[in-house]
Amino acid sequence: MLDQKAAIRKSSDVVWHATQVSKQARIQRNNHKSAIIWFTGMSGSGKSTIACELEKRLHELSAHTYILDGDNMRYGLNNDLGFTSDDRKENIRRIGEVARLFVDAGIIVLSSFISPFTQDRGTVRTLVDKDEFIEVYVKCPLDVCEQRDPKGLYLKARNGEIRNFTGIDSPYEEPARAEITIDTSKLSVDESVKTIIDYLTQMHYI
Repeated sequence: MLDQKAAIRKSSDVVWHATQVSKQARIQRNNHKSAIIWFTGMSGSGKSTIACELEKRLHELSAHTYILDGDNMRYGLNNDLGFTSDDRKENIRRIGEVARLFVDAGIIVLSSFISPFTQDRGTVRTLVDKDEFIEVYVKCPLDVCEQRDPKGLYLKARNGEIRNFTGIDSPYEEPARAEITIDTSKLSVDESVKTIIDYLTQMHYI
């Protein structure tokens, strides 16, 4: 919920400005719940591919959506961040705040980020109401991700050209209680998307 939550701010003069159109009013206008669908998993697991196909299907169902993709966000908002643990933490913090605004706007936001640390994902979860964060663990064995290596990043990491690469010299902490787990070494993109659509339907998001 967007409110004046306790937080450390650089200025005590910052006060949240309430608007006259509520989140609930936007949700009613859109005719579906708003939520963050948070895709997490290692590079090459299929997060972005599934998120893009899911958005297409949701659009066909007249849902209001937007994708926040890891690479895309680093072109603009987060172009000053690298891949150290601290930078990864700040990357996810910023994305969490952006996703929170989309939820307030009544939109289903699909966030696709490696987001390797449990604590960071948990922090984003606390930014919205309990039923507004859906963690999707896009599970895939490291060797399969390396075989795919769509961007050639694993090869560069193995050759020492990239440092702090998740799965190679930086850890990935698997979600313990994700709402949805998809093993993309076993499921196709269509099967993966159907799993998520079924969940959203059963839980009355759409």
